[in-house]
This record gives sequence, structure tokens and C-alpha cells, in this order.
Amino acid sequence: MAKGLTPRSENYSQWYNELVVKADLAETSAVRGCMVIKPYGYAIWEKMQRALDDMFKETGHVNAYFPLLIPKSFLSREAEHVEGFAKECAVVTHHRLKNDPNGKGVVVDPDAKLEEELIIRPTSETIIWNTYKNWISSYRDLPILCNQWANVMRWEMRTRLFLRTAEFLWQEGHTAHATREEAEAEAQKMLRVYADFAENWMAVPVVKGVKSANERFAGALDTYTIEALMQDGKALQSGTSHFLGQNFAKAFDVQFVNKENKLEYVWATSWGVSTRLMGALIMSHSDDNGLVLPPKLAPIQVVIVPIYKKAEELAAIAEKANALAADLKALGISVKFDDNDQKKPGWKFAEYELKGVPVRVAMGPRDLENGEAEIARRDTLTKEQMPFEGLAQRIKALLDDIQANIFKKALDYRDSMITKVDTYEEFKKVLVEKGGFISAHWDGTTETEEKIKEETKATIRCIPLDSVPEEGKCIYTGKPSHQRALFAISY
Repeated sequence: MAKGLTPRSENYSQWYNELVVKADLAETSAVRGCMVIKPYGYAIWEKMQRALDDMFKETGHVNAYFPLLIPKSFLSREAEHVEGFAKECAVVTHHRLKNDPNGKGVVVDPDAKLEEELIIRPTSETIIWNTYKNWISSYRDLPILCNQWANVMRWEMRTRLFLRTAEFLWQEGHTAHATREEAEAEAQKMLRVYADFAENWMAVPVVKGVKSANERFAGALDTYTIEALMQDGKALQSGTSHFLGQNFAKAFDVQFVNKENKLEYVWATSWGVSTRLMGALIMSHSDDNGLVLPPKLAPIQVVIVPIYKKAEELAAIAEKANALAADLKALGISVKFDDNDQKKPGWKFAEYELKGVPVRVAMGPRDLENGEAEIARRDTLTKEQMPFEGLAQRIKALLDDIQANIFKKALDYRDSMITKVDTYEEFKKVLVEKGGFISAHWDGTTETEEKIKEETKATIRCIPLDSVPEEGKCIYTGKPSHQRALFAISY
């Protein structure tokens, strides 16, 4: 166990908070509710960003950037949207400071009050659709497939690093289409992109589904989601894609002349993932020794640690280590040779274990004599001796195996934590004693959903897209139900 790291079994929440800080991922800032993402944490986010950005561009999307500040009147145009975000908005009221006449620093200049207050974006639908009005006049201008990488602000009183902060980083796609069918296909396509990224890069298995009306994004006709399960049995919404219909086009009067030469409102989608994915990554795989990172997202995939007593021993090890590092880099693998003589090998072993480096290579004089090195893998905490000949290729294969093994472990756990129930008593029992996803019949009403949430804190995470119609009775009301929904307590 990492020194000073609370075991997960003792206090999962405390374990998470400590791990984020001790692994140098992030820390709280001087601004309440906001975080500082440290270089090691940001390096993971950069890898996520790079992979996702490539996936977006492969599907025809381009990046753009829209203003951080949104006129307050824009949020009033789509009633459901403003209601959904009103309590989370940070408002800019003045545009200037001045020196305090009493000599106590600076104060807000009362003469610099804005004619219209500006909202720090909680999301960008309104400012973007106001812009799209200038870009769209004909079906020939469609589709527009834009994405932006940005920060947003949603005022939060109870915050947690990565999982819920007032300011966070994300990407938000905003697309415009000529037909309903095209927009719906876009929303579902991007959900599949998110699921692909979560499973094949993050090694996090997810359930693809559609949200209930009560859990939809404000202003959407349908919200699609990927839901992941953390090691404490709680669900984490890890990405959403929204079919917005024509709501925002009507709110901002975005019309186009279709092929029949008739005016029609544009169809829209939006979709996004955020630094919340960092929380998913940490909680899905890590253990009491620290982070466990899938190789595809690890900033350092391989670390080489020399074990020596004399300078000449280090020189011989360095020659072999640098040759191995060059071979690994030629294979596209990120590698670090840690020859820092201020830290002992034991300290380095513990530090790289804490930071989740997938493969550790240890080399000493005896290893050089035997023509081999000690290879330790982070996911299983096992070690073996491997010959230097062909070592880079073997490590590459090992990294692939670690990526697959981490996913399989998470998948096996997730699958073991999906429970079918047919009564409310059974539902409550499983929720308390086991947790995880609970598959249960629901009568489809918001009233029933809210009653269940009020009594158990469990919410409908989604109705899985691969679910098949099944006749049954709602666990709460006993009314007819045609399919199961997936419930869980969530972050």
C-alpha cells in the first residue's frame, strides 16, 4: 500500500481525494470550487484530447472557438435551457475596477456597470446558434460539424477534483443538419465515438443508452449517454450526446431554404465529454498502491530505473538503458530513464507505482552480466526477468496485454455488478447490500422516477440502447412496463 494512502475498503471517497493529490494530478486552488490541473494530470488529459480530437476529425468534424461570455438575453430565448442552467450561472456585471479611494486595493467601479449582464458560459448552445444564423441560409450550407475545446463555468457548492468543479475543461460539439434523420444519426454516431474511446483508450466498459425525460439535457428532445461503473458500485455519467431537434434553431430563428425551395428550421445536436473522464479513469482501475493507468493514456509508459553503487556501474547501465529507450521510442512508446542520484531505487519504485506507470524496467550490474532486466507490470504487480535481446518488442506486446487486461478486469467487475430485480423490496436490498447497476421495470413516468430517487437516492442512468422489449410490471407502482431501465446511485 502506498504510504499514507487510505485503503479503498476503509474510505473510498478519501482514497480518491488523496490519490488525486499524492499522484500529482491536481490540487484545489485559491478560487473556491476550481482546481489546478498539475503537469502530470494535464499530460493524461492531453493524451485523451489528442485521441478524441483525431476521432472527431475522422468523422468529418472541424474545430472552432466561440466566446466565453454570453449575453444574458441569449439564455432567455430557450425556456427549458435557461431553467436548466439558471442556478449554476456566474454573472459579469461590470467591466472595470478602480483604486479604492480609502487606499484599500481596488474596488468595482460603479460607473462601469454593463448595459446587459454577461454570463460565463455554462455551455455554448445559445452563443453558437446565434452565430449559426449568420452562416446558414440554404441546404447547401449544411451540415455544419463544429467542435470546440474550451472551459466552462457551472457554479458548484460541493466540489470534488475532476468529478465536479465550478470550472472544468471539455469539448462540445455543435452540429446543424437539414433533416431530423441526419441529426439523430449524428447524435448516435458521436455516442458510439465516445464509447469507442472509453473502452479502447480508457479501458473503461460503458453502457450506451438514452436518458429518461427527467434526466435529459435542458433543451434536448433526446439525450444519449455512456454510463460507467466505479469500484465503489456507483455510476458515473461519462459522456453525453444530445438530439436538440429544432428548439435552438427556432429560438434564434435559424432557417434555411431546402431543396424544395421552402423555408425550414435547422435540426441540431450537441455532445461533450469533460475532465470528469479523469475521475472515471482513476476510479475504474486504481488500487491501494496508487494509480493504474491504461498504457494508451499513460504519460510515461515505461520507466527504466538503474540500480548501482558506483559511477562506473551507472555508466554501463546507462549505455544499455539509453539503447533500450531508443528502441522503445522508435516503436512509439514513451519512456523515461530515471538516473536521478538524489533518490534511491526503492523510492523510485514506490513513486512510479503510485503514478501508475504501466511497465518498470530495473537494471543492475548483475542484470547486465546475465544479459537481462527485471520487468514489473503495474496492473498485476508481478515481475519477471527478460533477456535484452528483442526486449523492446516484448515490452510493446506487454503494454498491449496490460491494456487488454485492465479492460477485462473492469468489464468482469461491471458485469458482476448488474442485477435484475422484479420487486421494490429486492431493489432496495440490492442497492444497500451490493450497489452497482440495477435493471428493473419502470412505468415510464417522471413521478415514479422522482419517488424512487427521493426514497433511495437511485436514479435512472439510462435505458440501454441494446435492450429488447420485455413486458413486466413497474417495481414501484405495479403498472405495466414494456422494458427495463438501468438504475444506480451516481456521482
